[in-house]
Order: sequence, then C-alpha cells, then structure tokens
Amino acid sequence: MTKEEFARQLAEKTAAVEETIKAYLPAQEGEASRVIEAMNYSVDAGGKRLRPLFIAETCAMYGGRKELAAPFIAALEMIHTYSLVHDDLPAMDNDDYRRGKPTTHRVYGEGMAVLAGDGLLNYAYETALSAFDAAQNEEEMTRVVRALKILARNAGIYGMVGGQCADLMAEDGAAGGAKPEDEGALLNYIHLHKTACMIESGLQIGAVLSGAPEEDIAHLGEIGRDIGLAFQIRDDILDVTGDSAVLGKQTGSDEKDGKITYVRLYGLAASRERVEELTEHAFSAVKSLGRENAFLTELLRALIDRNS
Repeated sequence: MTKEEFARQLAEKTAAVEETIKAYLPAQEGEASRVIEAMNYSVDAGGKRLRPLFIAETCAMYGGRKELAAPFIAALEMIHTYSLVHDDLPAMDNDDYRRGKPTTHRVYGEGMAVLAGDGLLNYAYETALSAFDAAQNEEEMTRVVRALKILARNAGIYGMVGGQCADLMAEDGAAGGAKPEDEGALLNYIHLHKTACMIESGLQIGAVLSGAPEEDIAHLGEIGRDIGLAFQIRDDILDVTGDSAVLGKQTGSDEKDGKITYVRLYGLAASRERVEELTEHAFSAVKSLGRENAFLTELLRALIDRNS
C-alpha cells in the first residue's frame, strides 16, 4: 500500500469512526447539561481515534457486522477520553493543553472535569451494553458478553487503572528506592497496563465480535501488548526529542516531573532499539494471522513511527 493510498483510507476510515462516536454522544440537555457539555467537549477535542479504528478494522477483517461493533467503537473512545481528562488534572499530570486545546479542567474547572471523566466512563458502559440490542442470535449475544469482559477488565484495576496507580505511586516515591532493574520492571508494568491494555482491547474486541479464530484473538492480544509498549516508549522519546507544536502538548514534562521513563533509565539509543525489537516481534505475529489487512498493518506501523 502506497503512502498516498494509506493516507486516503486513513482519512476516510477515521471520518467514519468519528461519525459513529458522535452518534452515541449524549444530548446536552436537562439538569446534567453542564457535565454533558464537558464530556462532549473532551471527546470533540479530537485525536487519531486509533483504538476505535482497531475495533472497526478487526471487525471488518473477520467479516463482522458493523452494527454490533459500533457501540464498542464509541465506548472505547469514551473510556480513553475519560482517562485523559483525569490524567490532565492538577492532582495527576497537571496539563493545560491536550491536542492543542485547553484541557477540560481549564475550561470547566477541576470539579466538573472529574465529573466529566466519571460521566464518560459510566456512559461508555451504557453505550457498550446497547450492543445487546443489535445482537441477532445467541452466538452474537455470547460474543458481546466476551467483548464487554475485555473492555471492562482492560480499563479497570487489572488494566489501565492499575497502570495509572503504579505510575502515580512511582511519581510519589512509593517505589521506595528501587534498584534500576526493578524500576525497569515497574516501567514495563505501567506501560503494558496504562497504555497497551487499551490497544489490546481495540484489536481483540472487533475480532471477538466477529467470531474470529481463538488463535488469531490470542495473536491480536500479543500484537496489542507489543505495539502498546512500543507506542509508550516512543512517547517517552518524543517527550525529549519532539516538537510541542506538533505534539499539541508540552515536551520535557517527564523530566521536570521526575517520572521514570525508558529514556531516563536506558538512554535514547537503547530506547529506540527496544522500539525496533517490539516492532519486529509484533509484525511477526501480524504475519501469523489467518486474515490479511494491509491498512491495519500500516496503521500499526504508523502508530510506532509517529511524531505526534
């Protein structure tokens, strides 16, 4: 696939996912209209919509129905967005900008931002549960149940929340004078849970909803972990080498905040080598899948090779 063809398809597919997400956003009305406005502002702030794109692509790759995947496409992006809203708060990363726009707490205040994040998380599950209405038979009902389990576990204490907890404890010094090798293990845990779990959800949910072979679902989970870890190491690298204007957020914040990062522990050269190792392992697994999807392959590659 040429770069031009990939760019064209990416724009088209992202626009389609964007429409799906917006179709599930709540109407800004009633006594809760202010928090709903903050929720919608957070989602409308933009982004690459990579995680829901993964659901759409793996669903299509295995011949699944769009109607069954649509609620999960919207729900996964809501969960991702809620995590960003809370992550930007003064009690966490204290960021003023996200994707080049003022963060939710800067526009609506800290209290309303907390509620907006809570609202998005709860509404995500309400949205995902609506997939039962689209299920046409018992087999699809069973697939929805399994997809819900993946969505919930990877977003919760055994996934993203657990990773965020470890990240916060590390920042607060709760790691307790750990040796460098222990810090490396902790950093892997943080990245695999805080970031990779959500990518894993995107890749596996679409396949599960489509009735993909168990071997492929397992491989997609493996790919999600490798790509997610490589993505986050790349993020650590960009925090040192990136351009704030391109990234849409401040650079150098990791060092300023004393965060444990791959670059701090291993240096730029070793961090880049680790990204290459993970990439090679991930694409070896991609080749082992029973179905081919040239666009998905290029999307995974772009996720690692990104500059923003």
